[in-house]
Amino acid sequence: MSSQGGGGRTRVGRYELGRTLGEGTFAKVKFAKNVETGEHVAIKILDKEKLLRHKMIDQLKREISTMKLIRHPNVIRMHEVMASKTKIYIVIELVTGGELFDKIVSHRRLKEDDARKYFQQLINAVDYCHSRGVYHRDLKPENLLLDANGTLKVSDFGLSALSQQVQKDGLLHTTCGTPNYVAPEVIINKGYDGAKADLWSCGVILFVLMAGYLPFEDSNLMSLYKKIYKADFTCPSWFSTSTKKLIKKILDPNPNTRITIAEVINNEWFKKGYQPPTFETEDINLDDVNSIFDESGDPTQLVVERREERPALMNAFELISTSQGLNLGTLFEKQTGSVKRETRFASRLPANEILSKIEAAAGPMGFNIQKRNNCKLKLQGESPGRKGQLAIATEVFEVTPSLHMVELRKSNGDTLEFHNFYHSISNGLKDVMWKAGWQHS
Repeated sequence: MSSQGGGGRTRVGRYELGRTLGEGTFAKVKFAKNVETGEHVAIKILDKEKLLRHKMIDQLKREISTMKLIRHPNVIRMHEVMASKTKIYIVIELVTGGELFDKIVSHRRLKEDDARKYFQQLINAVDYCHSRGVYHRDLKPENLLLDANGTLKVSDFGLSALSQQVQKDGLLHTTCGTPNYVAPEVIINKGYDGAKADLWSCGVILFVLMAGYLPFEDSNLMSLYKKIYKADFTCPSWFSTSTKKLIKKILDPNPNTRITIAEVINNEWFKKGYQPPTFETEDINLDDVNSIFDESGDPTQLVVERREERPALMNAFELISTSQGLNLGTLFEKQTGSVKRETRFASRLPANEILSKIEAAAGPMGFNIQKRNNCKLKLQGESPGRKGQLAIATEVFEVTPSLHMVELRKSNGDTLEFHNFYHSISNGLKDVMWKAGWQHS
């Protein structure tokens, strides 16, 4: 954030909060640093009032307790939980290798052995979490992250669909997830088995890894649902026979005859080069979880958000962590051909001037300015869109006094619509964007 916004760093307990990494309906994720150890983490921030209003507190406590107990090399680790009077803070592992989605975009599709390696890690994570009674319900490449060593990490496991409830029939009943990855039994809304629905999504992910495109795609939502319900898809010619057979067994529209995860693990194609994960179980303390949900608890256990009055500059590690694979050359460039949920550019203009020009460019495109403060803008689209109204969070960071990084991030709506919005608004911001000699075209 620029010093021209008059802001400063925010401290929560022993953590100093930095830039926003992502946001959704119930939560915001921020980069953070443990000031005692120097360790970099991510902190998921949830609004207590929203959770109470949606009767989600009990579900959240169950999910957090379970997730804290999960220690698996392919699932993002939860370190601890804190609460203030108004917010809940979930401290999680920071993963810097980017999304698996980016790898598919840059390579167009993966070789069979590479796709198999990621699929094996995905199945390992999903199988382990299911054994602990935790279901993801929104598995897709954007929720699969890579660490610095290229190891797959499933994010948001058990926290992506907090409002889900298992009813008396033992089934889940709320339709959620991204349409293209959702199992047919979820769409018809008669109740579904979370484990079988997650496996369907894994099958779609395997197809995307190897094909470079989705098995079920249609601009009309009802037509898309019909294709999913009939499992109307065709494997491309470069898929091996054994790959085609496995995918067809996973993408079986009947959950009762669909292959199980145990059967997938025993499949010959899956077993090639398979190395089961090795990890140690450890004693986990749930005292922090119990204390933040204990209404009669000690108020001294609550943390306080404390704002430090000094310019919030973007430090070197934060700067590098925004670039793909720690490659500074990609830091400010526009992502050509890549459909991403965020994008950024550099500017030599003062922060207030940058925001004013973004407001002026967004207005004629049908966007209202919802709020503006501390070098941040919230743009709200007027049209309904494919997945609800498109909303965009904009933030200006100070890299040096004369150079700012501007980030535009989708906070609601469709990723492709955000991609189109960015290409349109770029034309109106040509005098804002800094074209450096070292920047890629």
